[in-house]
Amino acid sequence: MPPIPYWRLSSFYLCYFALLGSTAPFLALYFDHLGFSPARIGELVAIPMLMRCVAPNLWGWLGDRSGQRLLIVRLGALATLASFSLIFFGKSYAWLALVMALHAFFWHAVLPQFEVITLAHLHGQTSRYSQVRLWGSIGFILAVVGLGQLFEWLSLDIYPLALVAIMAGIFGASLWVPNAQPVENAERSRAGGFGRQLLAPGVIAFYLCVALMQLSHGPYYTFLTLHLEHLGYSRGSIGLLWALGVVAEVLMFMAMSRLFARFSVRQVLLVSFVLAGLRWLLLGSLADHAGVLIVSQLLHAATFGCFHAASIAFVQASFGARQQGQGQALYAALSGTGGALGALYAGYSWNLLGPNFTFGMASVAAFAAAGIIATRMTDSRNSP
Repeated sequence: MPPIPYWRLSSFYLCYFALLGSTAPFLALYFDHLGFSPARIGELVAIPMLMRCVAPNLWGWLGDRSGQRLLIVRLGALATLASFSLIFFGKSYAWLALVMALHAFFWHAVLPQFEVITLAHLHGQTSRYSQVRLWGSIGFILAVVGLGQLFEWLSLDIYPLALVAIMAGIFGASLWVPNAQPVENAERSRAGGFGRQLLAPGVIAFYLCVALMQLSHGPYYTFLTLHLEHLGYSRGSIGLLWALGVVAEVLMFMAMSRLFARFSVRQVLLVSFVLAGLRWLLLGSLADHAGVLIVSQLLHAATFGCFHAASIAFVQASFGARQQGQGQALYAALSGTGGALGALYAGYSWNLLGPNFTFGMASVAAFAAAGIIATRMTDSRNSP
């Protein structure tokens, strides 16, 4: 079996998720700094998520048809950098909406295709995926802690420069990664095309739950930083709290191979949804208590770490090699759909109905996903 290019793959994840660590906690804060209302902030944050509903499916189809997944990753990373740089030419709502849409169209081309390349390099050792992916979480931590401290000292006006630097790192890392193609599984090859595999038992239920899970994260990713600022936490402390959640996620990624050896993908997903519902209740009503806030951030190990690793395993097991790109793209697209809806409803309800109601609706969505998984998906263990 060929060696796995561990550090090359890991460096890409580190840079890619450093960008997420720069946008999830701070993008709404930057728009607030520019003077936009919560409704406009919710709309601007939702635009990249809406693009995630469309772009991954287009790029996933193209990747599966052409087989040029690494080329798509590299061109997508370069186009992301170029299009986001337009932010230096204007700060109006319409211009920022254009920048958000344009750069997201290319940014969301990148990860689903790279996931297929990573899994191809792992040669069926799906349990090792988490060992590579944890470097993405480390990149997130470095970005959120570093920028949190930086914004304590300097104005948020430097925020776009920080994002451009990280985007350049993503493109550079993509040039270092070797290509790999997934190997067709004979059983999956006989299972028919993408549409037929999508209709296999439990697959549609899984994708619906993906959308619900990301919808439940909408208030968290859009307004957590502003929520904690209003409760009196400093920006440096908020950065550390974001990082705490991702540290818990990293530790969970390190333990995922042992977790999959004992529990099915369905069981891991079910627990993730239940704990997500609990987490949003805590954040909505008790975030002013530091101890409760710390516990809720530690639950990120389940609400993202377990959920994402189990989802990647489920998608790989559900589709053949020629459909892997479309399977990962649909996962990304429905994540974007749910996330966009979550950001939009959070933006409109935040001032009108308050954080308690907003996070309460997120909890309802997570518990609904738990109910669907419990009743519509059968147990299946992750392949070693």
